[in-house]
Order: sequence, then structure tokens, then C-alpha cells
Amino acid sequence: MKAYHVIGIMSGTSLDGLDLAYCIFSNKEDYWNYQIHTAETIPYSTEWEKRLKNLPTASAQDYAKTHTDYGHYIGQETNKFIKKHHLEIDFISSHGHTIFHQPQNGFTAQIGDGASIAAETGLDVVCDLRSLDIALKGQGAPLVPIGDRILFSEFDYRLNLGGFANISFDGNDKTLAFDIAPANIALNYYAKKAGHAFDENGELAKQGVLIPELLEKLNALAYYHKKGSKSLGREWLESEFIPLIDPSYPIPDILNTLVNHLSHQISIVIDKSTKKNSQILITGGGAYNSFLIDQIRAKTNARLVIPSDNLIQFKEALIFAFLGVLRVENQINTLKEVTGAKRNSIGGAIYKGK
Repeated sequence: MKAYHVIGIMSGTSLDGLDLAYCIFSNKEDYWNYQIHTAETIPYSTEWEKRLKNLPTASAQDYAKTHTDYGHYIGQETNKFIKKHHLEIDFISSHGHTIFHQPQNGFTAQIGDGASIAAETGLDVVCDLRSLDIALKGQGAPLVPIGDRILFSEFDYRLNLGGFANISFDGNDKTLAFDIAPANIALNYYAKKAGHAFDENGELAKQGVLIPELLEKLNALAYYHKKGSKSLGREWLESEFIPLIDPSYPIPDILNTLVNHLSHQISIVIDKSTKKNSQILITGGGAYNSFLIDQIRAKTNARLVIPSDNLIQFKEALIFAFLGVLRVENQINTLKEVTGAKRNSIGGAIYKGK
């Protein structure tokens, strides 16, 4: 039995912090097993949060320096994680933090220099997992579906409620996957305007009332009517989504409407392909938003499965660790049927630690 001991590293668009997951993968007769052995989220300091948030409008020089500095930061935090938990590691697989995602313009950018991580840790590093797919005219996203298909095939739908909600499911002998709509990136944005880091359990949204005209505007956005491979980024949120929301609306009403909007868009996707007794695996921070979960449950017929805290919080880090395993194995880790690229590919750069 072949086994890999890997640290998967992920930073989401919600800026919650740096996720590190020590995962063990074993393969026997072409069947992969996984275990999230130890995992942590390292909250960003005020300085790092501000730096990452402001980077899209910084100078090219600041961007290049932050890319390198952030790589050293990831490496240093990884060293602390390894020492704290007495871990033996084969390699690191790091997604980094997305600053730009513009596949329509032929580029995406995740900071967190792999060379700097390798230099700090002395371990091999797999990184830059999206660029090859973009070069092949794909969306560079979502990348998670191949991991979903291999590691979570028992579920009909795999729904992640992170910064953006994304979903993967299998149909007609192929995997379908895409970003659905803004989730925590929008909910947290408005919760912070009310003095909260996030809307715990959806309590603020529950206190609000639906704004019908806003819901109608949001549901009419062109993205939701686009067919085929598609993905969302911060740029779309800021240019297309946020401007539709009148800042004079009460924050609880905005949050209530956003939850209704998100759950509606999720229900459209699921209702189009639902099967009797379908199961939806729900992960990501939104799984803790009980008001959002109740709205999804009310709008769909499928059974919602909320897994362990480790899987809710660290499924993406787990899968990015697994994409690194596939890269090291020289196996396909990016699906053209999902991203719209010219071909399947083996994405990721490798930096040698020694």
C-alpha cells in the first residue's frame, strides 16, 4: 500500500486565516483513502489581513514583494505546525491566496511563493495549481471536483459554502462543477458593516426581512444564466454584485435577502439534476450558518449531510493536498469537462526543498 503524508494549505477569499491540514492518503488497488490527521486555522494578524485585502490595488513592486513575503510567512507557520504536532512530512501542497482571478482575460494569480515555502521548510512544495488550466483556455476553477469524485463519490452533490458557494456532481458519465453564487465573502462584508466579524448562525439575517426588489435584481445577473464552465472572483463581486445593493437598506434585511438569494440559486442547480433520496455533503464555513442551512433545506428535496468539524473546515485544504499527491504521481488533477480547458492536465509547479 502506497501512502503519502502531506500538508495541504489553503487561504480562502473570506480572509478567515491560513488553513493547514496534515493529511494521510493511501492507495490500495487504485482506491484512495484519506485521513485529516491534524488541522488548524491560523488567524491573520490585522497587518496581514489589511495587506492581503489591499493588494489588488497595490503597485507591481508591492505585489511581487508580498508574494515572496507571504511565501516565507506560509513556510514559517508550517514549520511551527510541524514542530507543534511532531509531524513527518513527505511534501507540502499549497494553494496560496487568490488576489486576481480573471480567466476571461487569460490570467489568475495566487500569492505565496513556492520557492520561499521550500526554502523555509526544507520540504518539496507543490503550488501554482491553476495556471496551466488557464493557459489551456480553461477557467482555472473549480479544482476541487476531481478530489470530490475520487474521495467523496458516495454523495450525489458536494456543496462547499466558502467565500463563494461551489458545487460538484456527476452526471452522464462526467463530473459537473462550477461556482454558484457569493456566500461568505458577501455575508461577512455586510456583517462587518454591522460591527460583527461574521453573522453567527445567521442570527442577523434571521432578524431581517426579504427585500423583493433586491432579490429580483440579484437573480437577474447574467452570470446565473450562463451555461457551461464558469467561475467567480472578487472582481465580479465588486463590479457586478455589490453595486446592486443600496447601502441605505438595513443590514439585517440585506443579509436576509443574500441568504434567500444564495439558497435559491443552490436550489435551481440541485432541482435541475436531483435524484430521489439524493444526498448533499455540505462543507465550508457556511455549514455553521443555521439560517442558511434551513433555507437550503426548505428549497430542496435532497438530504443535507453536515459532516465532522474537521471536514467542514478543512475539506478544501484536504483536496488541495490530494491534488498535490496526483501531481507528484503524474496523474491528471484538473478536468477539462469542469473548467472548459482544451484538455485535462496535470497542474502545479514543484519546488524542491533539498
